[in-house]
Amino acid sequence: MATGTRYAGKVVVVTGGARGIGAGIVRAFGERGLKKDGGGSGGRALERELPGAVFILCDVTQEDDKMKKSNNISFLLRPWFLRPSADLAAWIVCETLGTFPTLALPHLRKSQGNIINISSLVGAIGQAQAVAYVASKGAVTAMTKALALDESPYGVRVNCISPGNIWTPLWEELAASTPDPRATILEGTLAQPLGRMGQPAEVGAAAVFLASEANFCTGIELFVTGGAELGYGRKARRSTPVDVPDIPS
Repeated sequence: MATGTRYAGKVVVVTGGARGIGAGIVRAFGERGLKKDGGGSGGRALERELPGAVFILCDVTQEDDKMKKSNNISFLLRPWFLRPSADLAAWIVCETLGTFPTLALPHLRKSQGNIINISSLVGAIGQAQAVAYVASKGAVTAMTKALALDESPYGVRVNCISPGNIWTPLWEELAASTPDPRATILEGTLAQPLGRMGQPAEVGAAAVFLASEANFCTGIELFVTGGAELGYGRKARRSTPVDVPDIPS
């Protein structure tokens, strides 16, 4: 991957870039020498670690002047994640409308830049006991495709990445909250034909590809899943009544 002058003067804005997938994306672009604006409570550490990184604390659900201060934006990435709330409607609204790039669009049209949303594999295939999360991620994917059509006259490409099981601090925290964390982690690992979970750096590499080499791609959903969506497998839950056909004698 070329670095240096290819990205000279270009700015990447990563909302939710403080840890996990977001931090992996920030680091991936940092290796290419771009200036990064990242959001999130752990962003100060990345700011110290990566030359050119600038941490900006913001609320993605509120339109304020922070985006206006980020001039010459070439790439906007949206990996932020909101923890599920008891207020289902409010949570879905925040997850979806927080992704809409209202303030960044004038900059991106001027630079003919890129928008890369982060959706999820489960937005395409579903997940039990996660209606709000699945619905919000499905909306992100649909919004990506619609926005790609709207922004194509301005030369702005809009794509999304749908990760599967990526080993992040959030995954670790969720596993720790279960009765048997080791079994939960094993189950998550075995969901991939490749036999492992992904790493944030691998999502970052996919984002760099969409932002640079994928010049003829817009409106696509790029799965970074280790093949978790492939093949047949047990689908019925253990509590589901099963009707097995009789084998003719």
